[in-house]
Amino acid sequence: MTIPAGGARLPADVHVPDEATGVVLFAHGSGSSRHSPRNVAVARVLHRRALATVLVDLLTPEEERVDVRTAELRFDIGMLAGRLAAMVDWMADEPTLGRLPAGLFGASTGAAAALVAAAARPERVGAVVSRGGRPDLAGEALSRVHAPTLLLVGGLDEQVITLNEQAMVELGSVGELRIVPGATHLFEEPGTLEQVADAAADWFATHLRPPG
Repeated sequence: MTIPAGGARLPADVHVPDEATGVVLFAHGSGSSRHSPRNVAVARVLHRRALATVLVDLLTPEEERVDVRTAELRFDIGMLAGRLAAMVDWMADEPTLGRLPAGLFGASTGAAAALVAAAARPERVGAVVSRGGRPDLAGEALSRVHAPTLLLVGGLDEQVITLNEQAMVELGSVGELRIVPGATHLFEEPGTLEQVADAAADWFATHLRPPG
């Protein structure tokens, strides 16, 4: 399907399990798409935990062609966050998803956009998970994030660990940083992505509670 977001219509894959208790909107990293094999793998684990997922392309096909040449749009965190916030609004108005509490899962630069969107929609975003994220790119919005936020970083991804440790100062009590031992930035080592998926599923299942 396509989702209207900030004047654009973005292709998305929506999956709603039976008896869904929450919905998670995915924000992919730079140069990726809704077909990211790592995000798709995480989404499948969420489905088994009765969590609906929305995987969306943050750029239109035309913008993607420009970005392949210039790499300028993938780092436009303000634009990407605005689109995510618009998609959060769309989910709230959508008959099936609107009854479900919403969370955001962001990877790499997509994590920064997810955190900015969470700060912009505090009444609608109930939890955030970042995988190998760049929360530093969220800037001053970090201090305005109220949703419980889990930062997952590979133990061998030293520079990103430092950036996430710095972000924890701004997130304060809503943030939790977990290091996945033996993992690099893309969590390609055996068993590491499974740890990410299980941790994300536990986080969302804990913090996304349906009304009543």
